[in-house]
Amino acid sequence: MSESPHIVVRDLRKVYKVHEREAGAAASLKSLFKRKYKEVEAVKGISFTIQPGEIVGFLGPNGAGKTTTLKMLSGLLYPTSGEAKVLGFTPWKREPAYLRQLSYVLGNRSQLAWDIPAMDSFIVNQAIYEIPERQFRETLDELVNLLDLEKLLKKPVRGLSLGERMKCELAASLLHRPNVLFLDEPTLGVDVTMQTRIRQFIAEHNQRYGATVILTSHYMADVTALCKRVLVIHHGSLLYDGDLNQLSERIAPFKQVRLDLETPMEASEFAKYGDVVQIEGAKVTLRFPREQTSQVVSRLLTELSVVDLTVEDPAIEEVIDLVFQKVQA
Repeated sequence: MSESPHIVVRDLRKVYKVHEREAGAAASLKSLFKRKYKEVEAVKGISFTIQPGEIVGFLGPNGAGKTTTLKMLSGLLYPTSGEAKVLGFTPWKREPAYLRQLSYVLGNRSQLAWDIPAMDSFIVNQAIYEIPERQFRETLDELVNLLDLEKLLKKPVRGLSLGERMKCELAASLLHRPNVLFLDEPTLGVDVTMQTRIRQFIAEHNQRYGATVILTSHYMADVTALCKRVLVIHHGSLLYDGDLNQLSERIAPFKQVRLDLETPMEASEFAKYGDVVQIEGAKVTLRFPREQTSQVVSRLLTELSVVDLTVEDPAIEEVIDLVFQKVQA
C-alpha cells in the first residue's frame, strides 16, 4: 500500500483587507471617522498534492503568493477559505504534535538569539521540541559535519557572516528531524560557494530522512539542482504543476545554440538560421524552434567556420518569464 500524501491543498484562498486613503492632512483626518478598504486576493483557490520525500520548487515573482501559502501551511496564517492537510493535520490548528514535525526557514528572518552563541539557541530548541539527549547529540554531530559548523558554535550570532548564519539557521531548524520542511529563500544573500554547500546539504538531508520539502528561491540554480517538480504561481493563481523539464518543453518549445566562430560576423548574417539572442565578437547565441535543431546545427557546421558549438535548452528563468507573459497577454 502506498503512503498517504504529506501535503494536500484544496482550493486554498487568502484575502487581505487593506486600508486605503488619499494623501494629505484632510484625508488623514477623514480616515479617523470613515475608513475605506479594498480586498486583495493573495492566494486564489490553489490546489496541489505532495507525496512523502518530494522536493518541490515553488516559483513565482515577488507578491505572487508563495510566502502567504507557506505561512498558511505552517499555521502562521488562517486561510479565508479552502482546506489543507499536512501530515494529516490542519496546519492553522497549530497542534503540538504537528509543530514537532515541521520546520519553516525564511532567508530574511532569524530564529537564533542575536547576542548569544548559536549553540545556546540549539539547546533552547532541544528543550522546546523535547529532543532526547542522545538523539540531540547524534543529530547535532551530523549537522556540524555536514555544514562545517565546528568553529561557529561558540560565536555570538551577531558576529557571524550571512552565510555562516544561514548554516546555523538550517541546523537549528533540523535538530528535531522534521518530516516536512518549508524553505523560503534559504540561500538569500549567500555567496555562490555557500549556495552550493547549502543545496548539497538539503539534498543529503532529504535522502537521509525522507523529509518532504517545499523550496522557494529566486536563484534558479537552487531549483534546478534540487527539484524535479515545480509549482508556478502568479497573482495568487497556480499556473503550472509538473515536471521542471517538461515546463521548458511545453512553454518554451525552442533550443539555443552557442557558437564560437573563427571570425566575427554581423547579426544580420544569422537571420537565416534563427533569432540572435546575443552576439559578442565571434561568440554568438542563436534561438530556433526545437524541431529544427538537427537541420540548423547541420547548416551552421557546414556553412560557417565554427570553432565550437553547444546546443542547450533555454535558461529556466526565461521559461518562467514566458509563462507569466502568456498569462498577462
